Amino acid sequence: MRTSLHGAGCGDSCCLRVQNLSVKIGNDQILSNINLHVHCGEMVALIGPNGAGKSTFLKAVLGQQEHDGIIVFSSPGQRGHKPKIGYVPQTPTFDPGDPVSVADLFVCCQSKRPAFLGCSKAMRKSILECLHRVHGEDLIDKRIGTLSGGELQRVLLALALEPIPNILILDEPLSGVDVEGQTDLMDMLDEIRDTYDLSILMTTHNFSLLDRYADQVVLIDHGIAASGTPAEVLSGEAFSRVFHRGGAKE
Repeated sequence: MRTSLHGAGCGDSCCLRVQNLSVKIGNDQILSNINLHVHCGEMVALIGPNGAGKSTFLKAVLGQQEHDGIIVFSSPGQRGHKPKIGYVPQTPTFDPGDPVSVADLFVCCQSKRPAFLGCSKAMRKSILECLHRVHGEDLIDKRIGTLSGGELQRVLLALALEPIPNILILDEPLSGVDVEGQTDLMDMLDEIRDTYDLSILMTTHNFSLLDRYADQVVLIDHGIAASGTPAEVLSGEAFSRVFHRGGAKE
């Protein structure tokens, strides 16, 4: 496991703190009394069975889901201010025959210039700088629909890193990525958080890499069933209970 440089001694100087967060949709209580502290520079993995509320929690942090409770971000000189958040959603699908290139996608997302007018030299330079952060410069002219799962994640990650956020949130980033690509992607996320000193909050169903990369694992089952180091959570009673009751799936 990577040792965080920003452990419990950060003094709240740079962190995301969630206090007593609850979400009710209709008559369904999706989340109850979630308390979580994410320190700057940490990678925190949210795990839990399908339907446990992981994605709902991310939406609450992103401001896309009404909730009770408090979500506060603090950093030096910015206590209580809204953080810059980079978000990578669950991997979307694209038609392999779609002519839209990676450059076109960046133009659509980052410029008012219509993509059919092409990419200006200045914009192309900016796109290459973004892709450089994820070692993906060679992807700029590839069609989105022809990218592998790992390549597409790199492109989405490059978009999420412009501008550099305080917090990077990823929903199932390893989904659709082959085994070798998963390790490469996690290595890159590790490099990114070191380079830019940002925190990473991600959901995942892949537990095999957590001990190597995650500082904190949080088991969500409509509330926090367990939290701690990967070893503590994955070997704990709560993990066994949640994932083995009724044949619950990862």
